[in-house]
Amino acid sequence: MNIREVSWRVFAEEYASSTMEHSGEGEKPVAYVVTPLGARVNRMLVVGVVTEVEEVGEEGRPRYRARMEDPTGTFYLSAGEYQPEAAVSLSKISPPAFAAVVGKSRAYSPEEGVTYLSIRPERIREVTGEARDNWVLETAKSTLVRIDAVEEALKMDQPSAGELVRLGYPENLAEGVVLALEYYKEVDLDRFRESVKDALRTILPDGRKVPSGERRPKPSAPAEPSPEKKTTGKEKDDAAEELQELEVGGDEEAIVLGIIDSLDEGPKGAQWEKIVEAAKAKKIDKVRLEEIISNLLDKGEVYEPELGMMKKI
Repeated sequence: MNIREVSWRVFAEEYASSTMEHSGEGEKPVAYVVTPLGARVNRMLVVGVVTEVEEVGEEGRPRYRARMEDPTGTFYLSAGEYQPEAAVSLSKISPPAFAAVVGKSRAYSPEEGVTYLSIRPERIREVTGEARDNWVLETAKSTLVRIDAVEEALKMDQPSAGELVRLGYPENLAEGVVLALEYYKEVDLDRFRESVKDALRTILPDGRKVPSGERRPKPSAPAEPSPEKKTTGKEKDDAAEELQELEVGGDEEAIVLGIIDSLDEGPKGAQWEKIVEAAKAKKIDKVRLEEIISNLLDKGEVYEPELGMMKKI
């Protein structure tokens, strides 16, 4: 399976606190937003309440902007002619509505010291309130792992990605934590711990509360999937994404989702090798499996807690 960027789960407060941009290496370097907790975000999965959708395009060139609230703050979304599926999905949402978004991080710095962050959606779908609550729980777990990693790094005379890996943290997080500490210098871990607590309070059965300014909508059924397009290639700022048709049958998707769910071993999900073996037994070869997984990732129905692992949303 080709390695692709991990779909990070990050609360709005952590993402909005980020001011560091970082480029990877290679012929076509990937652009990252590095959060204070060391998440190197190129691709992300967020779930929340879409509270506002605004059409801002010109005639013949539709473009939509939207606000999405999670328990800690606001994400800003923007989709236009280069994200046709996402733009159509946004146009059909009637706020307030629960939605899941898989998209790319975007940073815009009009002047020194000023950075505006948004998400360029690849796929958007309406989901249930339960799906939103599950996302909050999993994102809280991921955030606490990053907090622990930063805490461990702060104990070191010279923070080292290698040392963090030896302590059991994923390599991509370890490298991000070192970058974050070099750039941000001081990180208020207590602030992010409190944001996790606030987020978790919203899903407690005996103490649900709605974030300020958010109206909690009635749970809605997931939208029926339409023929999807697969985003390919590495993006560049202000460049069009190359899209190609990818036809995957609903039955095959359901089979693969069932396999991932049945092999789920906990927070990290199911191992890729085991998914491949189980798919073979269902007469789905590896090439076809990669296509199906890629489509499910783009739709936001599965995600990668870390490389080589898959988990159903």
